[in-house]
Amino acid sequence: MALLQISEPGMSPEPHQRRLAIGIDLGTTHSLVAAVRSGVAEVLNDELGRPLLPSVVRYLNDRSIEVGHVAWECASEDPRNTIVSVKRYMGRGLADATRHPSPYEFVDAPGMVRLKTVLGERSPVEVSAEILKVLRSRAESALGGELVGAVITVPAYFDDAQRQATKDAARLAGLEVLRLLNEPTAAAIAYGLDHGAEGIYAVYDLGGGTFDVSILRLTRGVFEVMATGGDTALGGDDFDRRLAEYFIEENRLGELTPEDLRRVLKASRLAKEALSSHSHTTIDVMLAGRALSTPVSAIQFRGLTEDLLARTLDAARRALRDAGLAVADVAGVVLVGGATRMPQVYEAVSALFDKPALIDLDPDKVVALGAAIQADLLAGNRTADSGDWLLLDVIPLSLGLETMGGLVEKIVARNSTIPVAQAQEFTTFKEGQTAMALHVLQGERELASDCRSLARFELRGIPPMAAGAARIRVTFQVDADGLLSVTAREQSQGVEASIAVKPSYGLSDDEIARMLQESFGSAQVDMQARALRERQVEADRLLAATQVALDADGDLLTPDERTVVLDLMRQVRVKSVGNDPSAIERSVTALAQGTEAFAAMRMDRAVQQALSGRRLDEIG
Repeated sequence: MALLQISEPGMSPEPHQRRLAIGIDLGTTHSLVAAVRSGVAEVLNDELGRPLLPSVVRYLNDRSIEVGHVAWECASEDPRNTIVSVKRYMGRGLADATRHPSPYEFVDAPGMVRLKTVLGERSPVEVSAEILKVLRSRAESALGGELVGAVITVPAYFDDAQRQATKDAARLAGLEVLRLLNEPTAAAIAYGLDHGAEGIYAVYDLGGGTFDVSILRLTRGVFEVMATGGDTALGGDDFDRRLAEYFIEENRLGELTPEDLRRVLKASRLAKEALSSHSHTTIDVMLAGRALSTPVSAIQFRGLTEDLLARTLDAARRALRDAGLAVADVAGVVLVGGATRMPQVYEAVSALFDKPALIDLDPDKVVALGAAIQADLLAGNRTADSGDWLLLDVIPLSLGLETMGGLVEKIVARNSTIPVAQAQEFTTFKEGQTAMALHVLQGERELASDCRSLARFELRGIPPMAAGAARIRVTFQVDADGLLSVTAREQSQGVEASIAVKPSYGLSDDEIARMLQESFGSAQVDMQARALRERQVEADRLLAATQVALDADGDLLTPDERTVVLDLMRQVRVKSVGNDPSAIERSVTALAQGTEAFAAMRMDRAVQQALSGRRLDEIG
């Protein structure tokens, strides 16, 4: 935390007046949390100084859960219980989840698929909540207080089901969602406020599992999204898969076990990352005790993924057309997302927009930084120099109703600025009709069967009239998070029905309440698991430091003294693989106390070496 904050006279807030809010980039491959401290947005690191948290969750037989780096290391050994890239399954059904080979065993459920683990079935909402819990804990530790809420970013092309799933995951993690913010818009906030940019900008966001492109107009104090496009099923993971398919084909491998498939995908990701800075690399995998190594060049990689890159460029061209703009109208293009580190992406995007793409903010961090700035303002931490600015976002896909014949009548057009309210009048189809069923849809297709179903509800109490005589006004309202409510009102009698659209993707309010109750019930277990892990980390650190000291100055110890230290280290290793935090702490304390004399001898040697060959007057 900042120890000193200098303010203009009369402008310094009291400590209790500053409310702690965070911005979270819940990514497919990695997730981050950021906050504004002393007027500057910064990403919050973990205890080892790492800003990125791998979006990986592992469920274990002992009912414990691992998240992040530890889970990622076990992805190949325990692929069915280690969930990677869960964001791809948010709000998605079985058909979407099984589009690509994966090591998971899926369970079909209404609207959103579930995954089988050793701890039972888990929805993508529950898996995502585990990632958010870790980020929340990291933020509370770094900021030293209770959070009032978070701005969580989502791909611009996330539909209503995916957005609602993200909010439910936050609820399970104990986070108050101040706002869902489109990822490209968050990047624009970070660039616009940090650089004072004005004009029309394109934001090209290629993450691990999703792709978005947005066209924004930035003027002083106003961020207006003019058009957006993209693909929620296209990202860096797909580039990994192309390398994996190439490896499998080159080695003439048949169907792989889940463990081997995860090993190949993991090695392919490493090869992709290596090709971002090297012209050649190898895909190295150990399969069935046999080491396989397949060389691949950057040129080959470009050829394997050329069509994937072309799909992103086509979406960018469509977004420009939707905004009614030419390439020459765009002042700059911003790259966002770790996958934009691939050289071919930078070159292709720069060529499309006829200007070098902007990469002066870390593409991995820029979204979280923008979300933190928005969160700080929504929390009420406005300062004299923060200025007044307005954020005008848009909905990615049209919203409408099913009409007779299975057709779609669009009420709110895509790229409409939110928040928005639109209304349209409908009438009855049959003589004496006293009720009307309303089917709410999202999509651009003309047939209801080709669009995504969001909700169904009924308006009853319509006065019996001739067919076509009744006037039913249906109003669609989309809030700042991009979430929808629909109201139907019969005009003559005033009867009304409404629904807050919460997509039926498999989590009801009762289920959310149950999962929250379960999380409360397991709080003690979670605390014990955290205490154990903290002691294990402390033990690992002390062991490493002691070993470095022995390697450097072990000659200071007699053989008996060295034996004592080694025995204390062995005790720490034995205890640290157990499940007793107190035992680990005792062994760590014993090692620390047992090496105090050794540490003093090392200090004496360091002082002697520093003073060696120097005169007394020089030291003075």
